Amino acid sequence: MKIFGIDVIRGSVRSRSRRPAYALITMEKGTVTSESEVSLYRLQRRLAAEEPDILAVDSLQEVAADQHDLFTFIQALPPGTRLVQVTGGERKETLQKVAARYNISVSKTDPYAEARAAAFIASSGGGAEVIAFENSCDIVVSRHRSIGKGGWSQNRYTRKIHGAVLRQGREVESALSDAGLKYEKKEYPAFGGASRVQFRVFASRDMVPVRSSRGTDVQVRISGRRLDRIRFKPLSGKPRYLIAGIDPGTTIGIAAVDLDGNLMHLISSRQMTMSDVIEELYRVGKPLIVASDVHQMPFSVEKIRRAFNAVAYTPRQDRSIEEKWELTKAYGTSNDHERDALSAALDAYRQYRNKFQNISKRVPPGIDLDEVRAGVIRGKSLELILGSREEAVLPASPAVPETEMPPSPVDERVMELDGLVKRLRGYIDDLSADGKKKDEEIERLTRLCTRLKSEDEGRMRRDVEVVRRDAIIRSQKNMLRKAEKRSKKLHRQVSRLKRFADLQMNGDHIPVKVLDSLTRDAVRSLDEDLGINEGDIIAAAKTDGWGRSVLEFLHSAKIRVIITGTGEKQVHDGQLLLACSELELPCIPAAGLDLRIRGRTGTVPRVRLEEALLRWESDFEAYRREKKTEMLESIFREYRSEREREVRRHG
Repeated sequence: MKIFGIDVIRGSVRSRSRRPAYALITMEKGTVTSESEVSLYRLQRRLAAEEPDILAVDSLQEVAADQHDLFTFIQALPPGTRLVQVTGGERKETLQKVAARYNISVSKTDPYAEARAAAFIASSGGGAEVIAFENSCDIVVSRHRSIGKGGWSQNRYTRKIHGAVLRQGREVESALSDAGLKYEKKEYPAFGGASRVQFRVFASRDMVPVRSSRGTDVQVRISGRRLDRIRFKPLSGKPRYLIAGIDPGTTIGIAAVDLDGNLMHLISSRQMTMSDVIEELYRVGKPLIVASDVHQMPFSVEKIRRAFNAVAYTPRQDRSIEEKWELTKAYGTSNDHERDALSAALDAYRQYRNKFQNISKRVPPGIDLDEVRAGVIRGKSLELILGSREEAVLPASPAVPETEMPPSPVDERVMELDGLVKRLRGYIDDLSADGKKKDEEIERLTRLCTRLKSEDEGRMRRDVEVVRRDAIIRSQKNMLRKAEKRSKKLHRQVSRLKRFADLQMNGDHIPVKVLDSLTRDAVRSLDEDLGINEGDIIAAAKTDGWGRSVLEFLHSAKIRVIITGTGEKQVHDGQLLLACSELELPCIPAAGLDLRIRGRTGTVPRVRLEEALLRWESDFEAYRREKKTEMLESIFREYRSEREREVRRHG
């Protein structure tokens, strides 16, 4: 199998000034045969000339700027070449993470290393094939040059071209019939033959015995029928190994993590049967380990484990709620059942994590770590697993007959070495005697340490329970203080809401929500206390520190109006008025409104507010007309300057 692995060195397919340059790695039968730097045009020429089985990339954005370009790129590939994204399909991962699964280290700054890793992963069956076309294609036989206006020989020239199109169409039809392919044909008769012959073949491009070509008079184009959207098909049909945690009961919780500890699936349901649980896990992958959060595995979990022939894991003792929270605090769980299932899966992964890390250090690069881990978990030795894989990959080498070496004559050098060996053996005996004495001393000191340790453990056992209960008391006190603070805050908020609701009952006055300042923190605080809803009237005591993001938030909340300058120092900000006018957000001064404020709420007379809003609308219409006038004048000035430049250019 020939595989091309590529990665961008510089440039981008989206750039018009810097076209991309790729690091190209060619691999045959698991061995890298060449490394080179190619442009996109040169890459397509190499693909057409060598027709590799796989083109491996870590991201489709390296070869196509958008979906239309991706269809065009795949259409230009040889029929037998598959485009493979090694980082996955719909759910992508980083190249470094995928490479680590095959025990390959990749440098982010080395394009050749990334291209080499992509080729290795694709050769090992990793990644997903990009599917862009249906299992059918179109063949179009047409004229390659125009018949033109012509002269005395136009009729002969036209008959020649149309006859060539008709002959080529019959040759294509004959090739499709000989291959036993189902097709539909449509001819467009013309003077002397046919101007166009179309075939719809119900087979993929690699099965069609015809290739795109261009001749003097005739051209043949083959194009696949595009899918509505790009699909991804795993290059290897093997499911991923999982560690599944299950919490049985009326509501069953299911959690699945991969062998690297990444959460793959988390769900809970009251309506799932045993077969539904097995089907749900099959959709995610293949459970290698089925875990429970209690020491005695429940019978229903044991049945699921047997269905997958998985390894069972249970803790030495039932896990407490505190331990489960500690395990799952980095993840979001919807209920206790999901928490228990996830804690069981993570506890099993934590138990095997050191063994997995040790395996990754001993496995050579390019081998699927998950397969090796699965074999070790099931009881096989690492040497046996690696040996069986090497026997499957490497061909058996021919046996070499052993040749007997002639006896070498004994010389003086050998006798000297024999004497040296005897002296060293005597020295070893002396060291062994010293070692025995030291072992006796170590044993005496060990007995002394054991006696002292037992005395200390007796004192510690008496204090452990006291320390544990003190910790529980401190935790409960902290929780109580937090609950009291929250209760006081909610009481204050309820009283403010009641007061605001009473204000809404007055028909002559309209309730107002008051901001300390027109800042993001003040708006957030008001939203948490009283809420900012559609049609609210907001009054700001100070406008210092206002920002456009605050105005955009209030505009998106669809408030009715902003009243500014309600404090002692009433300053009307022109920039604020301009920003509000651009957002079509009413902004009026507090002067003359008879605004009454009490804490975070207040009231304003309905009549005066409506009069102020009418004045603002009048000013806003004038502002809008002024902006339109400025825009027309700007367009006119630009047009006039352009005309002047054209006059100067053409004289």
